[in-house]
Amino acid sequence: MPQPEHWRGIFAAALTPMDEQGRVRPQDLPRLLAHLDAQGAHGALLLGTTGEGPSCSPEERLALMRAAVAARPRSDFRLLVGTGTPALEETIALTQAAFDLGFDGVLVLPPYYFRRAPAAGLEAWFRAVLQRAVPADGALLAYHIPQVSGVGLSLDLLARLKDAFPRRFVGLKDSSGDPAFAAALGQRFGPALRVFTGNDHLLAYAWGTGAAGAITAAANIAAGLLRQAWDALEAGGDAARAQARLHAVRETLEGLGPFPAGLKAVLPPLYGLPRWGLKPPLLPPPPQAVAAAVPRLRALLAGV
Repeated sequence: MPQPEHWRGIFAAALTPMDEQGRVRPQDLPRLLAHLDAQGAHGALLLGTTGEGPSCSPEERLALMRAAVAARPRSDFRLLVGTGTPALEETIALTQAAFDLGFDGVLVLPPYYFRRAPAAGLEAWFRAVLQRAVPADGALLAYHIPQVSGVGLSLDLLARLKDAFPRRFVGLKDSSGDPAFAAALGQRFGPALRVFTGNDHLLAYAWGTGAAGAITAAANIAAGLLRQAWDALEAGGDAARAQARLHAVRETLEGLGPFPAGLKAVLPPLYGLPRWGLKPPLLPPPPQAVAAAVPRLRALLAGV
């Protein structure tokens, strides 16, 4: 498996193919992963927020996980999967299954039902997952998205987990959208904690704080643009124009409602992929909003 120091780059927070009734379609994953690879993504995260992971049953998750491993576009295309649930035993079982199947790593939400649980309780929960489900060569990233989960991950908690599991606790996906938190992560941990921003607006800023990459929803349609910006930053070049286009892409997508719905609406006209359904409570955006967004996105992605 990839070593912690090799976790770096642009990952797509991948959509989950579904039919019109919201039933998952694992058979469509090869086409989606091939698309992400062709666009320049270093890897993909399945069953995160964009992938409607919390809306999928364990059986659906396992079916998608099996299909993704079988459809890996190339040996160094990294596969992550979201395995966090409020139930500890279910999280452990899904995490164990991910590594047994050959995933490179897992992204784990904190238990998000008891929002006033003490820090010591959160630490005990993550310790149990790391001890019981993550192999010595496995990689776990915590998922910090407090505006959605209602449970934040403090710097002190992250430090204790890193000290206790220096190899297995690889890093964090920071989807807080908080520049101050991104800066604090860089100052506290440096490269020891692999931080991936979940916000396209903050790509260049996060790189400046020492982030290891990005895991974003927009990569479903804009992985090439994200790679352009990231490669420029890594080479010491100017990523300002690419970052400005990323701002505009993200703002356009935000105007379509929740990312899974908006992305599933614009992906077919932009790239010819199937029109996939959603699980309730998500609903498609208004057709007129999609019709207005597609030409703007097409121009932004083409650099016009």
